[in-house]
Amino acid sequence: MTDYQTARASLGIRLRELREEAGLSGRELAARAEWHPSKVSRLERGNQTAAAADLRRWALLCGRQDAAGGLVAQLGSLETHYTGWRRRLAAGNRARQQNAVDLENRTRVLHAFESVCVPGLLQTQAYARAMIGRAVELYGTPADVEEGVRTRMERRAVLQDGEREVRILLWEPALYTRHASAQVQVEQLDHLASCIRRGLGGIGVIPLAATLPVSPMHGFWIYDEERVIVETVSAELYLTDDDAVRPYRRVFAALSRAAVSGHRALEPILRARAALTGTPA
Repeated sequence: MTDYQTARASLGIRLRELREEAGLSGRELAARAEWHPSKVSRLERGNQTAAAADLRRWALLCGRQDAAGGLVAQLGSLETHYTGWRRRLAAGNRARQQNAVDLENRTRVLHAFESVCVPGLLQTQAYARAMIGRAVELYGTPADVEEGVRTRMERRAVLQDGEREVRILLWEPALYTRHASAQVQVEQLDHLASCIRRGLGGIGVIPLAATLPVSPMHGFWIYDEERVIVETVSAELYLTDDDAVRPYRRVFAALSRAAVSGHRALEPILRARAALTGTPA
């Protein structure tokens, strides 16, 4: 059972407790709420996610309006999915990357920001190999590095799909952070420059000298403006509650205004390349 399913089942148990304390059968509660009887059963078993209005109505019909706030808060926590990396990668890196492929293929508007590394959609094979290899070593997960790299490369297809809106922002320090050998880093910077020249990925770079309207504390990915994925050191955070997603939309918009794009985005990339090679930009 996933963390999300466990949280939904826990909410269902609490709903059943309130109904039984009120001395109501499932059919009686459904009749009073003007619901189909099966809805009560699905909610209590955790087979259906309740709406906030459903929870308030449930509390009211059970004579426990004081419990409504707690139920809605529990729903809010259910909408935030937190999965440790060891569990997320238990099936291997290929499976994790395939999940990303599937999600990105369903997404029409993709916005991403990274502050310390080049994001997966823009990685070369060698850079991706270094990044995935580090994750295997850190979390002790299945060592299917090459399979993970191949699947990560499949994700790049969305960059050439004209029916999607893709916008990727990088903070300039991400261009300097050493995740691999100097040669791999240089090849990665050359690939980034090539993507910009080809107009792929809607790439913007936020110069280190730019005055930032917000603090880019960590990277994040926004899917269709309704869900966010954040990767922390210990876990992957998956946000779907609008109150949690809305600040990320605002931060991305603010960072976009501070970013440079087109030929101007090539300048910080060439500076980073020159710093690695010791040759003029």
